Amino acid sequence: MKNIKDYNLEELKKEMQEIGEKPFRAEQIFKWLYQEKVKSFNEMTNLSLELRKKLEENYSICNFKIIKKQESKDGTIKYLFDVLDGNAIETVLMSYHHGYSICISSQIGCKMGCKFCASTGINFIRNLTSGEIVEQLLAVEQDTGVRISNIVFMGIGEPLDNYENVVNSIRIINNPKGLNIGARHISISTSGLVPKIYKLSEENIPCTLSISLHATNNEKRSNMMPVNNTYPIEELIQACKDYIAKTNRRISFEYALAKDNNDNLEDAKELVKLLKGMLCHVNLIPINKIENGKFDKSSNENIMKFRDYLNDHGIVATIRRELGSDIDAACGQLRRKNLKE
Repeated sequence: MKNIKDYNLEELKKEMQEIGEKPFRAEQIFKWLYQEKVKSFNEMTNLSLELRKKLEENYSICNFKIIKKQESKDGTIKYLFDVLDGNAIETVLMSYHHGYSICISSQIGCKMGCKFCASTGINFIRNLTSGEIVEQLLAVEQDTGVRISNIVFMGIGEPLDNYENVVNSIRIINNPKGLNIGARHISISTSGLVPKIYKLSEENIPCTLSISLHATNNEKRSNMMPVNNTYPIEELIQACKDYIAKTNRRISFEYALAKDNNDNLEDAKELVKLLKGMLCHVNLIPINKIENGKFDKSSNENIMKFRDYLNDHGIVATIRRELGSDIDAACGQLRRKNLKE
């Protein structure tokens, strides 16, 4: 049965026509799903009983079940959701002074094999559909009662490896008649799938692009991220420059600092050379130690020296606030633990 949350508004209008209904019914359904956040067609009380029955016969409403929920002292909540086919994904709610942000997954498992990520070693199963991506946000809002204002595609999976579903989910989330979250409050993180970065620049979606960079030369980056063997740093940076030129949007470069690997002053100098003149921001990440992982977290002293060097040489850099340190904070940890049990 088709998941009704997989359709953006224009697609849903076509679906309504195919089952003999007027297109405006799609707007009513959209409002019930994304503004009223109902869990069944029977709750859509301004639709006729006949239409509700027709919807039940042709579509499902994807309502995730919570397998596990971990709450941190800092307000971070990590969810392990049952996606209703025997698989599980992780979603994280984070509390900031400006409101609530959610980190959502785009795939069940990941193909990228980044050496510092807890998702590595867990088999890739499949892409999430558009509706399953959106449902993470709905399920968290329904569980907590909070209004989420910012979305980051930084959970399990490579978002640009599930390109069509991720872009379509953004169109659903962004729609004023749906969840109405502005594209500028949505961030897509990628390990560097260069052709998809070029494609995204043509979509006219003014979201923030975050690049998982983590090293300044091909040898180090390939050691940390196998994707660099296919799309080396030179190609990645050129794609980023093209993205900035086309969208006039600032790119955020994610840089996870690993002890005695990419956290010394020489690395900082190379990073300044690499990014000089670009409309960008560097987000320094104290790396999470994972089970059997080969990288350790850099010292606080080195992290601050690295940040200060970048800022002193014209590259805006901040250190990501560590959230959920008392729970399974690293992406993939909770799912990995659940698979073992």
